Amino acid sequence: MSDRAIPKIQSPCVQLCVIEPDSGFCMGCGRTRDEIASWISLAPVQRAAVIAQLDHRLENLTRNKRRKGGRRNRLANTG
Repeated sequence: MSDRAIPKIQSPCVQLCVIEPDSGFCMGCGRTRDEIASWISLAPVQRAAVIAQLDHRLENLTRNKRRKGGRRNRLANTG
């Protein structure tokens, strides 16, 4: 085994990976597909810049994408 430790990379991932089609943001963490795919290769300053935007992105997703009536309403409207 190597004596070199693998550095821990900070990630906003919350294991809820669903990309919202209109915005392109993950509904779990707020990142785009490109940001998720390149996360490990981004410089720490680039990751910090993305992280700084996530609260705003998620707030807008939540505000704009609330389901009206929830599951019960969707099921009632399918017939």
